[in-house]
Amino acid sequence: MNPSLPLPTIQIGIVSISDRASAGVYPDEGLPALRDWLSSALQNPIEFHAHLIADEQALIEATLIELCDVHNCALVLTTGGTGPAPRDVTPDATLAVAHRVMPGFGEQMRQISLHYVPTAILSRQVGVLRGHSLILNLPGRPKAIVETLAGVRDANNQVLVHGIFASVPYCVELIGGPMMFTHDAICKAHRPKS
Repeated sequence: MNPSLPLPTIQIGIVSISDRASAGVYPDEGLPALRDWLSSALQNPIEFHAHLIADEQALIEATLIELCDVHNCALVLTTGGTGPAPRDVTPDATLAVAHRVMPGFGEQMRQISLHYVPTAILSRQVGVLRGHSLILNLPGRPKAIVETLAGVRDANNQVLVHGIFASVPYCVELIGGPMMFTHDAICKAHRPKS
């Protein structure tokens, strides 16, 4: 689909959730990975709202609510805190602020990750809607973030398993958000033919 110019600016919230990175123990890699991939994948101009926070459920909930309700982010991506450890509360916080759950996103994220590691079944990643915002929990490692967004390809660059971002632009449109256009070489957005 060829976009009509000028393209709308997309408000995107990116949240890296890590006790140690937020305390300065080591550099955060989640926010740069999200920013780099989204900037290369989307044709639209993007205004990022970035947060590096600790694994505290109340703090995560407040951050997600602010990004959705105050900054009107069409898309909010979190990274980290999705496993079964006691401090991994990102999915719990996400579900607590959700108006509706989009289970297909979590199912697809685990399907992608299972191509790489059998422990993908331990992930509790979820996708939800809050008002006109789509919130998605991504893995914590930069390589896994890219794999989840872009999908699995074979040696000839043919798609074996679609990344979740292929469905994001259409989902955002369906919930009343702006038209998002991707660079097909990075991620081809799917819209039904009608």
